[in-house]
Amino acid sequence: MARSPLTLAASVTSALPGAGVVGVAALTENSAGRYDSALVDLDDGRRVVVRAPVDDGAATETAAEVRALTVLTSGVRGLLPFRVPTVLGQTPLVGGRAVVVDFLPGYRVDPPHLPAGRGAATSLGEAIAAIHALPVSVVRDEGLPARTTRQLRDDIERTVERAVATRRLPPSLDVRWSQALNAEELWRFETTVVLGGAGASSFLFEDFAGEPRITGVLDWHGLSVGDPAGDFMWLASAPDAADDVFASYLARSVHAPDGLLRERARLYAELEFAKWLVHGHEGGRSDIVDDAVELLESLAAGVAGDDIVPQDRGDVDDAIALLDRVPGPAATVVDTSMQTDAYDPAEVSAWFGDDADEQDAAEDAPAPGRSAAPADTAPLDLGPIRERLDDVGEAERASQAALRRWAVSE
Repeated sequence: MARSPLTLAASVTSALPGAGVVGVAALTENSAGRYDSALVDLDDGRRVVVRAPVDDGAATETAAEVRALTVLTSGVRGLLPFRVPTVLGQTPLVGGRAVVVDFLPGYRVDPPHLPAGRGAATSLGEAIAAIHALPVSVVRDEGLPARTTRQLRDDIERTVERAVATRRLPPSLDVRWSQALNAEELWRFETTVVLGGAGASSFLFEDFAGEPRITGVLDWHGLSVGDPAGDFMWLASAPDAADDVFASYLARSVHAPDGLLRERARLYAELEFAKWLVHGHEGGRSDIVDDAVELLESLAAGVAGDDIVPQDRGDVDDAIALLDRVPGPAATVVDTSMQTDAYDPAEVSAWFGDDADEQDAAEDAPAPGRSAAPADTAPLDLGPIRERLDDVGEAERASQAALRRWAVSE
C-alpha cells in the first residue's frame, strides 16, 4: 500500500528532530511507482523531499544514493557548477526506510524537446564534463564501483552472448554489435567518474537572462568509475541537441580526446533492447520477449547497412574538430521552459501559496528542426519501460533507461 504524503511528512519529524511541518504535497519523480515521495515545508523555512522505496530494488538504489551523496563532501561539491542533494536525515518506516533530502528547484526537459544552440544543450555538456572531471580517487577511496575498460567491454560481450542465446536476436544486430566489440579503437578511452544512471530527468534547469542553465543534478545512485559514454546514452533520443551537447562536453573535458565517445553511447543505447529481451527470456515472460523482438527488428531495419564504427572514419582529429562547433550566442532565444513532472503545481500552491508558483513553467515550444545526429544514424526514442517489470533486481536496474519505441529518421 502506498504511503500517503501525510504519513511521509510525519516521518520527517523523526528524521529531523525538532523540525515542524507546516505544509505537505505529493511529489512525483518519473520513478514508475517505485518510491513514495512527498514535498514538505518546514517551520524554519526549509523545503525538503522525503522518499521511501516500495520494493527491494528501489531500497537498494536508495542505499546507493545515500552512500554516493555522503561521498560527495563539501570539498567535492565545490568542484561542481551546480547543486547536489544533501541527505538531511533518515528514519525507519514499516516495511522500509524514509530518506529526507533538501529540495532542489528547477524544471526538466525531455530529450526530444532539447533545442540546439547555446543554452540547455551547452549547459548539459558542461555539467557532464564537470562530473567526469572529478578525481577518480573520490570514488575509489570510498569503495564505490570502479570498472576498467576491459571489464566494461566484457560486460557488453556477455550481454550480447545472452541475447544471442535466446535465439530471438536478429542476426544482423549480432554482427553489428560483434563488430563494435572487435573494433579496438572503440575501446581506447580513459575511464572517469560517472553518474552511471543518468537520464534527462537527472538534470534540473533554471532560466537566467532567458537562457536555461543546469542548477541541480539528481540521481547519484550509480556514482562510479566507468565509461563516460554511458552518461550520454539517453542523448540518442535528442537529435536536435546532441551535436551541441557533445561539442560543449569536448570543449570542457579535461581528459584525452575520445574520438568514439558518441559511437559507444549509441552502442549502449541499442543494447538496452538486448537487455529487455534477455530479461523477458530469462523470466519466462513471452509478452516481454515478443515486445523486445519487435523493437529489435525495427532497430535492425533502421540501422541496416550501417556500422557503429564507420569503416572510413577519420582519426581523433575529427573529434577535436567538434570543438569549433560550440555555438555562440543565439540570435533568437528559444523558450525551453516546461512544467516539471516533479510535482503537481496546483497541489503545491494550495499548501505553499504563491511562492511555489515560481517553479511553474510554460510548456516549451518545439525547437527549430535540425538533424544533429550523424547522417547515417537514426535517432532512438528513449522511454521508460521499467514500470512494466513485475520483479526487480538486475533486470530492473538494467532497464532504467530502456528503449521503448524505435523511430527511424525521415
